[in-house]
Amino acid sequence: MKYLLLATSGHLSAQFCNKNEKAAEVKLFQESVNMTKHRKPFAGCFVIAAAILVILVAPAAADWTEARCDVYPAGEDRTDKVMHCTFSQRQGYITITREDGVTHDLQPVGDAPGNFRDQYGDAVYRQSGLGDQGLIFRFPEESVFVYWSTVGLEPEEEDNPTAPFSTADYDATTLMRCRSVRESAFASCPAGILRMEGGRASIVVQGRSGEVFTINFMRGYINASNRDVEASLTDDTWTVIINGKEEYQVPLAALEGG
Repeated sequence: MKYLLLATSGHLSAQFCNKNEKAAEVKLFQESVNMTKHRKPFAGCFVIAAAILVILVAPAAADWTEARCDVYPAGEDRTDKVMHCTFSQRQGYITITREDGVTHDLQPVGDAPGNFRDQYGDAVYRQSGLGDQGLIFRFPEESVFVYWSTVGLEPEEEDNPTAPFSTADYDATTLMRCRSVRESAFASCPAGILRMEGGRASIVVQGRSGEVFTINFMRGYINASNRDVEASLTDDTWTVIINGKEEYQVPLAALEGG
């Protein structure tokens, strides 16, 4: 039923504009207001005046965020389909809108978390294998990895080897020596440095997998966002091991400046 709310003489009037409802008999507070006998239909609509206040509450807006979607064919571990997408969630219902025009509307099923059906009735399963970086959705024909960070999609700045980090947002940027603990040769990982007093600093680094996380060098301890950290200082360089798998080397000069 379509309707339009109007303020009329201190009352709330509703104009019901569905033409199929013209035959309906409407009698709301007719004895006290008696408007239907004297007022002509407005644009083919019945006008009803009520002495009561009707409050219509719109549904709460969904929470949404820009994200990155990596789309893998089912059973494959490689893909070249990496794109912008948006992720929204409201009361357990999830919508993923991809840059390639595909939309996934997911409805929760049953009491077990992570079980959904899409708009075609197919079963979809959500997994948390990405930790704080995102979520995985398993469809019958493909898997969609949703990453909260879109850093890997942004065009690299010309003449900026530490992109996506720049001194517009950080006190300094650097290329950190990084590698898997199983490797002997080091690679370079871009990072942005936010310095504080007393030699403290937070370094936001993009690892070799593309994940972006923060290593905090505080007074008396070192930690990282949702990760296990082992750190040791040799001469003027910190060696930081993340989750027992990745090694990063951070010179004191990067933390202190100068």
